[in-house]
Amino acid sequence: MIKHGFLIGAPTSGSGKTTIARGLMALFTLKGYRVQPFKCGPDYIDTKFHAAVCGRPSINLDTFMASDDHVRELYDSYGKDADVCVVEGMMGLFDGYDRDKGSSAEVARVLDVPVVLVVDAKSAAYSMAPLIQGFLNFRHDVRVSGVIFNRVGSSRHFAMLEQVCEDLGVECYGYLPKNASLEQGSRYLGLDFSEKAESGLLVQLLENNVKWQRLLAL
Repeated sequence: MIKHGFLIGAPTSGSGKTTIARGLMALFTLKGYRVQPFKCGPDYIDTKFHAAVCGRPSINLDTFMASDDHVRELYDSYGKDADVCVVEGMMGLFDGYDRDKGSSAEVARVLDVPVVLVVDAKSAAYSMAPLIQGFLNFRHDVRVSGVIFNRVGSSRHFAMLEQVCEDLGVECYGYLPKNASLEQGSRYLGLDFSEKAESGLLVQLLENNVKWQRLLAL
């Protein structure tokens, strides 16, 4: 299996995983890394955005329509010459067609890749602790390596969220601040990368506020 790669998941849809996944793909690519994108499930729209950002085709990984072995073969084949593989999850991390069957968590288990959990922290601080703890402990064969917080209101807000991660013993990879320009530029399927100013702002915010080098080392 590819040694450098991770899956971006979230507790629920609308948490910001699509925006952060595409932003990280763009950031890594701008830094000169060969990024191989993947998408959980049969979604064909997100894959087009991935391809536009990374300059190489994004591949669907779907354990409902394909066997575990086939999913692993796709990951290995398309990712073999990449510096990092980024898998964008779908819906909530454990949402599948039958409980967690076919979910992003199942893809992470099949590939044995760590999960980076994107958590929408708007209007909450230490209440994030029981939420994140639940995802850390729900299944021990799904490795949540750390958290990126989305829609953080201030440096004080982020400091409180860092305390959550410290108390839980999970790494905090950083945050994406609440920004009206990004929210206005989003669509129902995520950030519209046809808006160059918005995508450039996103990349800058992630570079400044996320430990992206740590993500590359996963």
